Amino acid sequence: MYNSIIEFIRKQFSEPINFIGLHEPRFFGNEKKYLLDTIDSTFVSSVGAYVNRFEQMMCEITNAKYAIATTNGTVALHLALVVAGVEYNDEVITQPLTFVATANAIKHAGGVPVFIDVDKDTMGMSPNSLIAFLSENSEKNSDGFCINKVTKRRIKACLPMHTFGFPCRIEEIQQICHDYGIVLIEDCAESLGSYIGNNHTGNFGLAATFSFNGNKTVTCGGGGAIITNDENFAKKAKHLSTTAKLPHSWEFFHDEVAYNYRMPNLNAALAVAQLEQLQTFLVNKRELAQNYRDFFKNREEDFVWELDGTTANFWLNTIVFDNLENKNAFLQYSSDNKVMTRPIWTLMNKLPPFKDCQKGELINAEFLEQRVVNIPSSYRK
Repeated sequence: MYNSIIEFIRKQFSEPINFIGLHEPRFFGNEKKYLLDTIDSTFVSSVGAYVNRFEQMMCEITNAKYAIATTNGTVALHLALVVAGVEYNDEVITQPLTFVATANAIKHAGGVPVFIDVDKDTMGMSPNSLIAFLSENSEKNSDGFCINKVTKRRIKACLPMHTFGFPCRIEEIQQICHDYGIVLIEDCAESLGSYIGNNHTGNFGLAATFSFNGNKTVTCGGGGAIITNDENFAKKAKHLSTTAKLPHSWEFFHDEVAYNYRMPNLNAALAVAQLEQLQTFLVNKRELAQNYRDFFKNREEDFVWELDGTTANFWLNTIVFDNLENKNAFLQYSSDNKVMTRPIWTLMNKLPPFKDCQKGELINAEFLEQRVVNIPSSYRK
């Protein structure tokens, strides 16, 4: 039943390999050169030229004014929420269909996740679900804060994610957040190289975060970044990420409880070499996605494509089955045939740490949870 899919996937990756991974890193640029340069410089930790260059390149790529390098995407999210003013028991509206880091970061910041539905076509937060939830459950208090009428907590922030690199309807979400006085932070862990019109994802809220984990479009083993167009936010994030140490030639004086979230220069060297190849990666991955799209036009499974007016990076190519049984059968068949495929995540509200969190109707999220599978999406040599 699924042999033709597996055969087609294997044809896309023509090198003679037995096992095809889901998304493998590719290193054919200046990675080794820059790593050796870093070692020779002895600046292998959190101070070094490559950290600065990495931040500059993130600004150039996203067109954001400021970028702050971090050790990974999860701490970037945590730090962004803290700097945005999320305090203990504040609520952060997010989506249940996401990697667990999104919800974990809210908890790390002392916040409480609230889960609302996603759109089927983007798999990202639904602006219709957001406005429906806020209209029914929120009110402004005398201080102008958005308050949850059910829990009596302040709704401080909204944290949508651009799932698998497909931009969600972020412009509508941006307007809703503005109307309700809620801070918007974008989780762009998966959307480096994705655009809404000519605007890179991450430029629609107060700040956004990115991941450079080993399975991302661009990787440095482990790494993250925050981008923002707000100077005060950037200064605060940088200060807190570097243990809140005040500049001095020799003294150690720290004016706040802060974090050691600094990206090491070694990782930054790898990231810079990878970012130099970003456009090459994106073109190659779009060609693969187009091949998949053409193939699945003749099949029952739906292949997920970008919305009109948006540009996806096609980090992970995605198909949607018609039911859970067929999805699981394909996962088993592909595994037996040494082609790595993966289901979408278990919904956050079903996980023990978040099972008691408030949620809206999650009809689309539950639909997708039962049907979505990612198929091999690596850069093809």
